[in-house]
Amino acid sequence: MARRVGRSQWAQESIGFLLATYLRLVQRTSRFTTVPGDLDLFIKGELPLIAAMWHGQHLMMPLARPKTMDRLAVLISRHEDAGAQALAAERLDITPVRGSGGPADRIYYKGGASAMRELMRQLESGASVAMTADVPKRARIAGHGIVALAKLSGRPIVPTAVVSSLRVQFHTWDRATLGLPFGRAVVVAGDLIRVSANADEAEIEAARRAVERGLDEAHRQAYAMVGASDPGAELRPA
Repeated sequence: MARRVGRSQWAQESIGFLLATYLRLVQRTSRFTTVPGDLDLFIKGELPLIAAMWHGQHLMMPLARPKTMDRLAVLISRHEDAGAQALAAERLDITPVRGSGGPADRIYYKGGASAMRELMRQLESGASVAMTADVPKRARIAGHGIVALAKLSGRPIVPTAVVSSLRVQFHTWDRATLGLPFGRAVVVAGDLIRVSANADEAEIEAARRAVERGLDEAHRQAYAMVGASDPGAELRPA
C-alpha cells in the first residue's frame, strides 16, 4: 500500500508540474484580447473578488488572472483525480482550497463546509477567489454556494470565461476545453454581481440566476470572438 501511495503522489506531482508548465506555455504564446479592454481598470477598487466560472473552464482559468490580482485562491475538489490540478495551481502561485459543494447529505465528506470557511479566510486576508459556479455533474446550473460566499464576505462575483481559438474539446459532462499554444485567447469578464448581507431567499435565488446569465453571456461572447459556438450552451435542462 505504501508503494502504491508513493507512486500515486509521484504521478500527481509529475502531472501537476507538466500541467503548470503547459499553461505557462499557452499563456506566453497566445495573443490575448480582453473584455473589458483593461481588466485591471475594470476590477480597480473591487479586489478581492470572486471569479465565477463554469466547470469546463477550470483548466483555463489561470490564464484569466489580471496583473493586479497579486493573490488568488482556487476551489478544487478533494477527489484524488484533482490532486494534480491542486499541485499545478501551487506552481502557478495560486492557493488551492480543497473541497466542493453537493447534496446536503454529502457536503461533510466533500469538504464543502470547511472549504467555505477557508475561502472566507482567503477573502478576508485580501486574496481573490476563483471557483466553479455549477455543482459537479450538474453542468451549467449554478449552485447556491458561490452566492452564499458573496453574501457572507460582501465581495462581488465576476462571471468569467476564457476561450482560445486553438483548443482541445473533451467529450466530458462539462464539455471541458484546454487551449493550445500560439492561438488567440479571449478573456471575458461580465458585470459584477453583488449580494447584500441581509439577502433573503428570493434575493439569493435572483443572484444565483444572475450568475447563470452572466456566465452564459460571457461564454457566448468569448466563443463568438474566436468564431465558434459554446459547446456547453445546451447542457442546462430546459
